[in-house]
Amino acid sequence: MDADELLTTTRSVRRKLDLDRPVEQEVITECLRIAMQAPIAGNQLDAVRWLVVRDPELKARVAGPVREVGEAAQRQYGHLVPPRSLASAKFLLDNIHRVPALVLACLAGRPDGGNAELTGFYGSIYPAIWSFQLALRARGLGSTITGYHLFGHEAEVARLLGIPEGFTQVALLPVAYTTQKDFRPAARPPVEEITYLDRWGARVS
Repeated sequence: MDADELLTTTRSVRRKLDLDRPVEQEVITECLRIAMQAPIAGNQLDAVRWLVVRDPELKARVAGPVREVGEAAQRQYGHLVPPRSLASAKFLLDNIHRVPALVLACLAGRPDGGNAELTGFYGSIYPAIWSFQLALRARGLGSTITGYHLFGHEAEVARLLGIPEGFTQVALLPVAYTTQKDFRPAARPPVEEITYLDRWGARVS
């Protein structure tokens, strides 16, 4: 798989996660090692933390608040989502406790201020999250970024998993091998229609 194929076929995987095949911790560690090579702001390099949850009981307890918020969101906003996407999200909510590993990406500190501060904070870990997902894909695994529990249950999950005060949970990624290997590029807007040259609205020819 070359770089272009990797970048254009790494999807958010939910229904095609293999819930029964174990995921070796060495594989996750290797992918996290690669993830830490992503461009990260120098002053935040030592602030990144990863928490891998493999214990079945802990996964089930983390799944509770994720499912509670996710199901509420589906009831409220499900009519705005394409049926296929809604079914995919529902499958993950129903089965998230069965995923072999849940990986939490965390950063020391708490974002505040305006757009510049928020961009600097979250921009210091999202490249690493994406690199982690790419490394997983290259090894036949899949994932998706979830954050349902961050709506009102972040502190609960922090207590459950022993995450110290002063750390922000940025994303929860269910990780598993995939039951499908031949993912394809997804439908996206033509880049010529969303790219401007020099001035907003001036099309790139």
